[in-house]
Amino acid sequence: MVPTVLTAGHVNWDVTLRVDRLPEADGEATIHSQRQSGGGSAANVAAALSRLEVETGLIGSVGDDDNGLLARRELEDAGVSLAGLHVIEDAETSVKYLLVDDCGEVSVLGNDGSNEAVRPADLDRSRIRSVDHVHLTSQRPETAAAIASVAAEADVTVSFDPGRRFGDREYSETLAATDILFVTAREAATLADDGAISGGSNDRIVVITSGDDGAEVRTPNGTYTHSGFDIDAVDTAGAGDAFAAGFIATRLEGRGIEDALEYANACGALTAGQEGARSAPTAAVVERFLTDRS
Repeated sequence: MVPTVLTAGHVNWDVTLRVDRLPEADGEATIHSQRQSGGGSAANVAAALSRLEVETGLIGSVGDDDNGLLARRELEDAGVSLAGLHVIEDAETSVKYLLVDDCGEVSVLGNDGSNEAVRPADLDRSRIRSVDHVHLTSQRPETAAAIASVAAEADVTVSFDPGRRFGDREYSETLAATDILFVTAREAATLADDGAISGGSNDRIVVITSGDDGAEVRTPNGTYTHSGFDIDAVDTAGAGDAFAAGFIATRLEGRGIEDALEYANACGALTAGQEGARSAPTAAVVERFLTDRS
């Protein structure tokens, strides 16, 4: 059977500006090009999973404006089920402006829009119980906690990538039900002292990403590392989401931690080598990449 995954969190519309450098305060940069596409971590992971041949659905919200329509169409074209996507009347879809410099580094500006309109009362709990895995990203803490609780009670595994606002929001209930936690090296260092990394399930897997330095996976049985792949970064936006999709997809297939880590790093590297947050590779492309690198 094809494993099924629900992702939950932000659905945005991205405007990507390629610039010669990221401007400092009172500075200026030159725009080389501009492009628009769908974004938002939950939506990015859903689209990436679909490209890896995983049947995927999405829980999130957009406005009923033109950007929301474009975001929905792009996700539908990617093969993502939108049964859990709420369209909010008379609301604006969240827009993120991504500044990408010549080294592929990214800075983000944005408005919140309607990407956190989903509340616990809006959830289809039967749908959450029916899948094999739930992947949570940044969203209302009470909504994330409700989804995680329903999934845990149904023995559905849960992964969580809380994103940049991890330290600013109360996610303790969600963390308690999390089986796989994705954090960056900076987030891991910040959260180590308060037990957020080590607390919760005794079987929790903690995945710590370090950009072009690869990633580390900490499990109850040991620590695994992979140094990543040497690529010329074009745009790192969405690379972490593609990494998470690759790790989830391989774990659902029953593959081991080391295989999952290598595969996830390949997904992240291939995405960073392309423009746009929705440039995650297909399963065939990843397999060819790994075969060539072996």
